[in-house]
Amino acid sequence: MSEGSDGGLWAWALTAYRAPGVSEACLGLQDVNGQNVPLLLWAAWAARTGRALDEDTVEAACDAARAWDRVAVTPLRAVRRTLKRPVPDIDDAAREALRDQVKAVELAAERHLLAGLEALVPTAGGPPRPAIEGLVAVARAWSRVVPRPALIALAERLPA
Repeated sequence: MSEGSDGGLWAWALTAYRAPGVSEACLGLQDVNGQNVPLLLWAAWAARTGRALDEDTVEAACDAARAWDRVAVTPLRAVRRTLKRPVPDIDDAAREALRDQVKAVELAAERHLLAGLEALVPTAGGPPRPAIEGLVAVARAWSRVVPRPALIALAERLPA
């Protein structure tokens, strides 16, 4: 996640991702546990801001995240990661410039996903809840294994 902020979930996600240890915790959940980082950040934000995450909302969020992952985020991430390493016969400066462009498009896809997720729970209707509640709810819907220790570690690092 990078620069830019326009309020709401996007601004919160950017702030959260920059907090000490959050990016590492998110990448671990993504790369080791197969979780979806924007979905997790959305769930934590929803809990912290008193937005309801019922079963239908979580299911719709997972469907949206899977669609964005399949058609945009995962393919872009693969290209970006491939471009990270030097390649014989490709100028390093050109490769890095292209990698930066791919990274910007990947980030734009994640931003569109977050906007769609935010629209699923537009208003706060209750008291703030611990982030771990939202994290566990979406992790359970996302995969068969809930990486509870990693989710707790993320929740402890997220800003209020």
